[in-house]
Amino acid sequence: MTITHLVTHSGGFHADELLSSVILTRLFPKAELVRSRDKAWITPAEERIIYDVGGQFDAEARIFDHHQKPNPLREDGQPYSSFGLVWARYGRDYLRALDVPEHDVEKIHASFDRGFVLPVDLLDNGAVDASAAGPLFSGLTLPALLESLKPAFDDREEGADDRAFAAAVPVARAFVEARIRRSAAKYRAEAMVLAAIEAAGEGRVLELPMGMPFRAGVEAAGADQLLFVVHPRGADWALTTIRTGDDTFETRADLPAAWAGLTDEALEAASGVKGAKFCHNGRFIAVADSREAIMAMAELAVAENSVR
Repeated sequence: MTITHLVTHSGGFHADELLSSVILTRLFPKAELVRSRDKAWITPAEERIIYDVGGQFDAEARIFDHHQKPNPLREDGQPYSSFGLVWARYGRDYLRALDVPEHDVEKIHASFDRGFVLPVDLLDNGAVDASAAGPLFSGLTLPALLESLKPAFDDREEGADDRAFAAAVPVARAFVEARIRRSAAKYRAEAMVLAAIEAAGEGRVLELPMGMPFRAGVEAAGADQLLFVVHPRGADWALTTIRTGDDTFETRADLPAAWAGLTDEALEAASGVKGAKFCHNGRFIAVADSREAIMAMAELAVAENSVR
């Protein structure tokens, strides 16, 4: 079936129908986006998807509203907004349209739902308060930022809401697609890290072909023996520590205290490694001008942590 119209409500807009529009316009690029509350438009019909309006939820009939009673709920009892309903039905197709590998579709669909869609659903339904982010950040949540693109209250020019909505869609699209790209990249990186761990054997230093997210792969492999990671960084090479968690700066091992904050000749003298260029004062990254030099620094860092 060819979808010819995507229908949501007219007037002011919120993040849920805006983000739903991102998904649906990607999947049905030739469909006309209609913003209306006219009953003729918001009644299910062939070749039409209706969302955030219409007072019904019926995925088979392609209507995705959440304002009716009883409202649609997730299996855990948390409320859907139109975004969550549209994502549940069309999210996997959307990921495939973005060329996400099939073996990663379910994982990314679930993680995006949990980390991106659910917060939008909860905020839209008033199930959480943006102030939970703290007074400094409550106005910087994604829904708040997207809704700041609405016309001012006294902009009464005909079509102002529709023009603002049309201008906001590509902004919302940039956030959604950037998040999806990052999720897909994370899984690509994890596969590369697992291969590198296998090559490293029981070594304490993991060598990667480029900078990438690595901690998830290290943890998935149970590679507790690893203390440091090295990889090329432009024309140089980097030596980095491995954090023990997402919400901490604690590491499995630190770089030598004698290197902290040093550069160039001073770092060469302190480390005894020709080509050493920089060590952060926080001792979580060091840089050298060659693979040979960075591996020498890595061996020294391992040796220092081994004698503790």
